[in-house]
Order: sequence, then structure tokens, then C-alpha cells
Amino acid sequence: MPSHSLARLTIVLRQNTLHCVRASLSSQFHTTSAPLGRWVRDRNKNRGVSAIHRQPKEDIQISVSKVPLPEPVLDASKRTAVKVSPDHGLWGFFREKKALPTPEEDHKHGRPWTVAELRQKSWEDLQKLWWVCVKERNIMETQKIERQRLKPGYGEFESNTRYGQIRVTQRAIKHTLTERYYAWQEAQKIAATDPEVDLSGEGPAYQPHDSADAFSGGKLRRRKKRHEGPPIVDPIHELRREFFRERSTEPPRKPPAA
Repeated sequence: MPSHSLARLTIVLRQNTLHCVRASLSSQFHTTSAPLGRWVRDRNKNRGVSAIHRQPKEDIQISVSKVPLPEPVLDASKRTAVKVSPDHGLWGFFREKKALPTPEEDHKHGRPWTVAELRQKSWEDLQKLWWVCVKERNIMETQKIERQRLKPGYGEFESNTRYGQIRVTQRAIKHTLTERYYAWQEAQKIAATDPEVDLSGEGPAYQPHDSADAFSGGKLRRRKKRHEGPPIVDPIHELRREFFRERSTEPPRKPPAA
């Protein structure tokens, strides 16, 4: 075989090998579909309409061409007044319907509640006080966002101080409720060992063995029996009875202490 024929065959084999390698590499990363065999006509009538300027191309008829677009009212006197209810719920995020108070107004607040004071409150009072603190925190968060927007340069220190006082009160409420929960658990343990307490939920929880304890006067009568003893003799009363020789209806009195 001539040498030029071998060289040509080598070139052809090399080109076929390169085509196969390129096809295998491109098939691993190529994800688009093959182009259509023929061109498809675009039948969208609104093609070319600007979504920003609302201006279609020439000789294009669209369905909203005869509808007038709304125009903004630039004159403030012609605008419709917006009526807001004075009892609207969103007013709860503002103190006295003001977006941003003065530092003097933020500084007018009392001290936080202590745990000793909250121990004397009922469950309902603690719940009301908790939600009052939540409402105050919502108001102060609204003021914080408004202060970041306006950047007045004042009121931040007073607001943070008041916010801290509210957090102290909420921690005291949690501490009080935790103490009551622990006391309730201890009471359950004691009641489980008491034979006069029934925790089954059927009938009265407290069933005393002594029938005299079932009513309120039992303890009072027992207390009176403890003080029973020899009658108290009043010497003045005895002398008066001997002098008049008659029994007085006045009960004897205890002599005054020396």
C-alpha cells in the first residue's frame, strides 16, 4: 500500500476518534432539547406590549385598549379622606396614638414589681399584669422601628431603661408562678399520704373521719370545751349576795388581773 494512502487513512481514523470523544463529552453536560425541525409562527396577539410603559407596538389591537387607565390624584384637596375608627385594634401598638414619644414621657415610669409583692396576687391578676407587660413591649418595639426610620437622635436611652424594667417584672411573674407550681406538687405528695384526702375525683376531696369536723362549728365547740373547769368565784359578788340574801342573776365575772 502506498505511503500516502496510509497517511490519509490515519487522518480519517483520528478525526472519527475526535468526533466520538467530543460527542461523548458533550452528551454528559448537554441538557437542552434539539431544535425544532421547522420554524413555528408566534400567534400571540399581545406580543410586543411593554409591561412597564403599557405602550403596544403599532398595528397591534389588544383587548384593553378601550379601557381608560386610572390616573393618580395629585391635588390633596380632591383626595378622599380615610376614616379610621378610634377603637381600631392597631391603635394598641401606639401610646396615646403617638408614633414617637418624647424622652420625658418615656422616663415617666415606675419601678418593676417584686416577687414578694406578686406572691399576694391572684392568678387572674398575674395574667392581666403579664399581658399589660406584653402590650408595653409591643408599643416599645413599634417606637424602636419608628426611631430607626426617623433617626431623631434622642429617646433611645430612656426607651431601653423602660424596656428593661418591663423585662424584670415579667421575670418576677415567672418566678412567682414557678413557686406556686412547686407548692402544688408538694401539696399533691402530702395529699397522697393523707387518708382524709381523696384525689380520685369521685365525691368530695376532703373526707374527715370525725363527723364533728364536717361543719365549721366543730372546732369552735372543742375550743370552748378546753377552757371548761371550776367556776370562777367573784368575792364581791359573793358578799353582795350574802348582804342582800338573794341570788343575783348577774353571771360571775373574772377578777381583774393585778
